[in-house]
This record gives sequence, C-alpha cells and structure tokens, in this order.
Amino acid sequence: MTRIAIAGVVHETNTYCRDTTPTSSFDLRRGESILRARDTESTAGGAIAACDRLGFEVVPLLVAAAAPSGTIQSETYESFKQEILAGIDAAKPIDAVFLDLHGAGVVEHLEDLEGDLAVAVRNLVGEAVPITAVFDLHGNVTQMMADALDGVFACHQYPHVDLHERADEAIQLIDDMLKENFRPVIHIETLPMLLPTTTTFIGIGKSMLQEILEAELSDEVIDVSWFHGFPYADIELVGVHIAVTVRGERECAKAIARRVAESLWRQRNAFKPESLSVEEAVGRAMNATEHPVIINETSDNCGAGTPGDGTHLLRAMLEAKLDKACFAFLVDPEVALQAHKAGVGNSIDVRLGGKTDDLHGEPLELNVYIKALHDGRMKMLAMVKGAPMHLGLMARLVVNGIDIVVASNRSQTFDVGPFLAVGIDVMSYPIVALKSSNHFRAGFQDIAGTIITADPPGLSTHRIETFDRKRAPGPVWPIDAAAEYSSS
Repeated sequence: MTRIAIAGVVHETNTYCRDTTPTSSFDLRRGESILRARDTESTAGGAIAACDRLGFEVVPLLVAAAAPSGTIQSETYESFKQEILAGIDAAKPIDAVFLDLHGAGVVEHLEDLEGDLAVAVRNLVGEAVPITAVFDLHGNVTQMMADALDGVFACHQYPHVDLHERADEAIQLIDDMLKENFRPVIHIETLPMLLPTTTTFIGIGKSMLQEILEAELSDEVIDVSWFHGFPYADIELVGVHIAVTVRGERECAKAIARRVAESLWRQRNAFKPESLSVEEAVGRAMNATEHPVIINETSDNCGAGTPGDGTHLLRAMLEAKLDKACFAFLVDPEVALQAHKAGVGNSIDVRLGGKTDDLHGEPLELNVYIKALHDGRMKMLAMVKGAPMHLGLMARLVVNGIDIVVASNRSQTFDVGPFLAVGIDVMSYPIVALKSSNHFRAGFQDIAGTIITADPPGLSTHRIETFDRKRAPGPVWPIDAAAEYSSS
C-alpha cells in the first residue's frame, strides 16, 4: 500500500507584533489527533479524504499550528523541524510526503520557514519521493522552497473555503506522479507589491482569480497559485507571488506566471481599498437601508496577528447611542472571567479591552448587565466547516442598546457561531459588528444586507504604508511610486 506522510508547521507571522511566539502558543497534533481532522473542510481533512479515496495509508507525524502572532522563537521552530524529520526517517519506507504549511512563517533566525523545512525534507527523502504542499494564499514564498517541492497549491479563495479541495489536488498529484513516473516543474514569479487584504468573493479579487483559473486550463498546467503575500511582515521576501506548476518545461511555467503577473501589475490600482474611520463606518451603517449591516473592523483582525481587544469601533458605536446593535467579539479573558464569577442576571463594572497596547484603543469603563455565559466550545460553520473551535470563557454583556460578546482566546469572527453561542440572532439586529478582514464573508456575505469596513489604527490596517520597512529588497507598490515590474 502507498504510504503518505503528513506533517507541517502553520503560522502567519506578523513581524510588527511586540512579542515573539513560543512553543506554548502552538496546537500540536500528532498521530491520531491529526486523523481526527477527517470529515472537516480543513487542509488535513482534505488530504486524509483524498488518501482514503485513493487507498493510501496515512502516516500522521506532526502538524504544529498557531494563531497569527509575532516572530516564532528559534528553538520552537527547530524542535518542530527535527521532530518532523525524525518522524519521516522512522516511518521509512514512505512513498510521498504531504506538507501542511502557511507561507508566511518567520523565525527569529530565518525569514523563510517554509523554504527551510521543504529543503530539509527533500534532503532527507531524496529526489525520487514526491513532496507536495498546501498553503494559505497570504504567503511570501520563494523559488528555493518551490524547487524542493513537486507541487505548490495555495488556496484560491479568500475567505479560505477551499483548503480541503486544494489538499485533494495535492494528493492527486502524488498519485499521478507515482503512476506516470514524471516530475513537475515549478516557477515562482514575484511582483514588488504589498497587496491589502483582498477578498476573492467580489470585485477585483474575484475577476483576477478568474484569470488565474483560466490559465490552469492548459493541458500542461497542473496548477496556478496566486499568493497575495502578507504585507504585515518586514522581510526581504515580501511581495505578491505567482506559482505555476507544470508537467512540461520550466520556460512554460515561467511564461504563464509572467503573463498572469503582468495582468495583475496592470490592474494594481484597482486593489487600493477605501479606509473608513470608525465614525464614518458607523455613520454609514446608521443611514443604510438594507439590513443587517455588517461592520467589520479590519484593522484588529486576530487572523493577521492583532490582539483582538481593540476598542475603537465599539467606542464609536457606544458614542453614537445606537438603538440596537451587537458586537462579537472582543478578546478580554479578565472581563470574561469576571462575568462568569458574577453570574447571569447581575450587573458589574468592567474595564473592557485596550489592555494590550495603545495602538488599538483605550479600555472602556462600563457598567454592564450579564445576559448570558458560554464555555466557548463550538464548531466552525462556514470556512473550515466542521473544525472545532475553542474561544475560552465567553460572556454576553449588555450596555444600553448594544449586546457585546467577550471571549477569552484570540480569534477573528468567522461565522455566526459566537453570536449564537450566547443567544444572539444576528438577523434581528439592524447593525452587527465583528473583527475580521475577509474570512467573515464565508459566514456573513449571504445574510448581510450591507457590508461596511471600518479601518481605525491597528496592526492589520489597510494603510500598509504606515508600517516601517527596513528589509524590503527595493521599492514596493503602493508605498513607493518608483516601484516597477517587468517580465522581460
């Protein structure tokens, strides 16, 4: 039976975060715990389902994943890397390796986590063993990484609703390689761009993705992946990347990648977002006629490494004296615990949010009524459907006409789950606020009457020109008008 090793390190590193990321921040899945991803719409779930369909034996080693945060501590990554290599070595003979990666991993001593791990695995298993990998599209990737792999598959969609599908494709490529005895070729084309977070569900992101999917229709093309890049990292690798995997010659992959890159560069100005202050966003929400209005606070998106306890938007909502609105959620374990100790039906004085830094706003001094409590355990309902989620102790607090959900663990709001957990039906509220850049669209776009993006100060603001750049290799758009791209 064909044996496929599954391993990976998954982290989106925001190098502007104050603190580094230690081993304790990672969820470590080994052996059977990896297999429990079966029947979920996750990367591992898609890979396992494909192996089951093809009759492959899964050899689950280690998948270490952490929420986006600061630079990974050196000893943390090195321990994961050595465990993966030792696991592959102990599991021999294996027929192929599937890697669950992100693309934006940065370690204290290393800017290209994924490239380093891919090369190490290749050196261990040799040239004859297929290695494929699935990535988040917010990766800053390199040719060195691609040269160590046989297939590079970034999710096409943002929100990332297709990770399981891309994993299926990566496993299918392994099957094709083993049956047909060929080696793919991969080319990475990099553009000097810092792309603001751009959904593929609407607008320029959707039309650009359609161009990429059309480029995949050629017989020799296995995959075309558009890495939007991760602009919240000050590294040499920063940019937008097109990865093309083909059956044929490298020149074929290069020509396709450059054609897509040229189109993207021509349209670059269409990617500039509108950045609304919280006052502007709340004002538009109050005047909207199609409800519910979803206000997403893009600049405090835990999915990009922010603290999640920012108070800018909530403060504006309170000051506007909204008649009825809800917000899920602020990350504040102190207030959540305080509410659980006091119990439902009681009122307490709280100092809510704003505890991590000054950038995301000052704490709110409030007297709140405790409406409901929850243990924070739920399953994801839209993106990565079926995967477990644990937000820690949760509380529903009421201040005047606003229901505020507080949770203990950092996460963005992916779907209506955190609202439902504490008894909030978002369809009965004219204004619904949350913290996310675009993943929320998987759970809210179909039910929203209007979507308005608020962009106050924060570590994931659309105003990427506000971040200091010391490591970029040269001028990058849109920060520097002198930035140039030429495919020649």
